Amino acid sequence: MNKEIFFNNKYVILFLFLVVCFTWGTTWIGIKIAVETVNPLLAAGLRFVIAFPFLVLITIVAKSPILFPRKSFHFFLLLTLFYFTIPYYLISFGEQYVSSGLTSLLFSTMPIFSIIFAKIILKDKIYLNQVIGITVGFLCLMYILISEGFILSYSDFWGVISILLAALMHGFLYVYSKKAGEGINVFTFNTLPIGVAGIALCLLSFSFEENNFQTISLNSWLALIYLGIFASVFGFIAYFFLLKRMSPVVLSFIFIIFPVVAIFISSIYEHKIISTNFIVCTIIMLCGFAITKLPVNVFKKWIKSDKNRDNQ
Repeated sequence: MNKEIFFNNKYVILFLFLVVCFTWGTTWIGIKIAVETVNPLLAAGLRFVIAFPFLVLITIVAKSPILFPRKSFHFFLLLTLFYFTIPYYLISFGEQYVSSGLTSLLFSTMPIFSIIFAKIILKDKIYLNQVIGITVGFLCLMYILISEGFILSYSDFWGVISILLAALMHGFLYVYSKKAGEGINVFTFNTLPIGVAGIALCLLSFSFEENNFQTISLNSWLALIYLGIFASVFGFIAYFFLLKRMSPVVLSFIFIIFPVVAIFISSIYEHKIISTNFIVCTIIMLCGFAITKLPVNVFKKWIKSDKNRDNQ
């Protein structure tokens, strides 16, 4: 079978979509296991150091440039610092205090921050469905945090804030990359920033954290290998193929699906019973975020049809 026909096959596309949902959904439990015996700076750094050689190999095979264009050097610095280095440290730090399931739920707010930054940076319009979705989503999120006790505990509170800051930074870079990253190959976009971020995080860890490699458990090493190779490399490649073959709106629903996967796996690994209250609030929150992804013309049709019924 021709390679292009194979990758355009609807079953292959569906399989890759499920792979990304599962991979990104299990990333959070991987981080949780890693930081059990590895300091957060080192955990984030080792993940990228492991992924970097594989990404370099893929970039070379794809005949893509590793270096950014000179005119985009400032974008390279922003991407390295605010997409990889700081956010992934914040996530590793936060998962010391927050369950992996709730971490994924907190990070699923990233597309909402993207909408807000798109308004600020790109001057995009914010539509009614987006306002409703954001409001419903964040109100449910706040209720979950309060009911689970994460606002009352000092350490847990800073864990929540660190993960939300990571989501905010990712939301900013997703929007800014549309403006500053145009024309930059997707492999170039990821490879060198991941390598530099990994080395920087490890150096910072050796400077500010007390590391003892002998105390790192086998589970943590396996989690780091999984995060480096499967989550960072295979998950990225699958997402890249889907990005070229699926509607961005449909693909963005990955951010609605992966928290469900993460919460389910988190409850099994961490032996936590998911309350009915948590499940209901999570469903409402994710539905609220899903509303923001509806095409504007669909929402307008709904409003018009409601008005027509009222006039009849």
